[in-house]
Amino acid sequence: MVRSFKLPDLGEGIHEGEVIAVLVAVGDMVNEGDPILEVETDKASVEIPSPYSGTVNEILVKPGDVVKVGDVLITFSDSADKDVVADTQIQPAEQASGREAIPVEGKNEKVTNPELPPQPGGPVPASPATRRLARELDVDLHDVFPTGPGGLVTAEDVRAFAKQGRVTTIDEAEPEVAAISGALPVAIPSPALPDFTKWGPVDVLPLRSIRKATARQMALAWSQIPHVSSQDEVDVTRLENLRRRHKEAVKKLGGRLTLTVFAVKAAAAALKKFPQFNVSLDVENGQIIRKQYIHIGVATDTGEGLVVPVLRNVDQKNMVDIAVELSQLVEKTRARKVGLEELQGGTFTITNIGAAGGRGHFAPIINFPEAAILGMGAARLKPVFNESENGAPKLAARLILPVVLTIDHRVLDGIDAARFLEYFRNALEDPGNMLLSI
Repeated sequence: MVRSFKLPDLGEGIHEGEVIAVLVAVGDMVNEGDPILEVETDKASVEIPSPYSGTVNEILVKPGDVVKVGDVLITFSDSADKDVVADTQIQPAEQASGREAIPVEGKNEKVTNPELPPQPGGPVPASPATRRLARELDVDLHDVFPTGPGGLVTAEDVRAFAKQGRVTTIDEAEPEVAAISGALPVAIPSPALPDFTKWGPVDVLPLRSIRKATARQMALAWSQIPHVSSQDEVDVTRLENLRRRHKEAVKKLGGRLTLTVFAVKAAAAALKKFPQFNVSLDVENGQIIRKQYIHIGVATDTGEGLVVPVLRNVDQKNMVDIAVELSQLVEKTRARKVGLEELQGGTFTITNIGAAGGRGHFAPIINFPEAAILGMGAARLKPVFNESENGAPKLAARLILPVVLTIDHRVLDGIDAARFLEYFRNALEDPGNMLLSI
């Protein structure tokens, strides 16, 4: 009989993928566990194994197709006595974005815009806990009106829908609840675009994979986190001399000794010194979650957008270990071969635009749900006045690295950023002391 293979759940927050390669052909015999498709999600490329043994009966997709979780991709023939639909599950991955909204204190009902339509087909912003609840209650998140910030579907939304088939509107809510609802962030539908072809020819490109994930993540982070940025300049003249002396030795071991490597190690030391940066804010439960581990993500340009692989337990590794591991992660990421687990669990992110020619300061957006991000520009020679031995100012050429620290002002203050940057700057400006202290 015929068995249908559907695109499995590839992890929380992943609702669709692009078929990169079909690894089987009609008539092929496959065994359980054999790879049959390669699918690129907005996080990584993954090989999907067959959940059983059988003969390929029909292939319903081709490379380039965008498929959603639950779509039938391939049918198989075997000796089963009835049709079976295979809906396999891959271990859910930690969602990089999408958390539930803070409930209105003292109220069980939520407020929503009565004109806001249910979510159309496609990804629905919701937390992993909300998704699990929806599955348990047999609720399609696309049918639920979102009441959370930025259009997030909350657990209360799901419960209300399961109970009533709808959620409370502003008109039905108690007056004091409706009064404050105007201060809460809401999802505002995007206005219709003009017909650009009236003014000349255009190209229409699909928004998918990395670019689509970036759009969602940045919109979420910007709408949820009050950003504050602090700038500084670091004299890395001595550090650059040290790097040049040892880069070939590290290269022979399979790594690249870059300024980013030193920045990762210095940031790990700063996070250990100032653990209030190594946190996430749980708005719904009114808690600050402080991590006892230090995992640093490094934003990597893939040519199609930024992906952030994560270096784990950086505080426990030396410079060579970090250089080798980072080189391997960057190579895998650019080849889109990085695993989902290697993109999860970060507690702090570093982004370096210096290699791409970014010459000055810039204000990066925090990688939700982290609390801070460090941006680096290109190090350049600048004339700097230093105090000489006799106390007179002395002009010298120094290699200066611009850095920006962006913080979540809900959990951190400007004075915290100033202290973090001072510690980070001192670590890079005195590499000998850095090696001794971290």
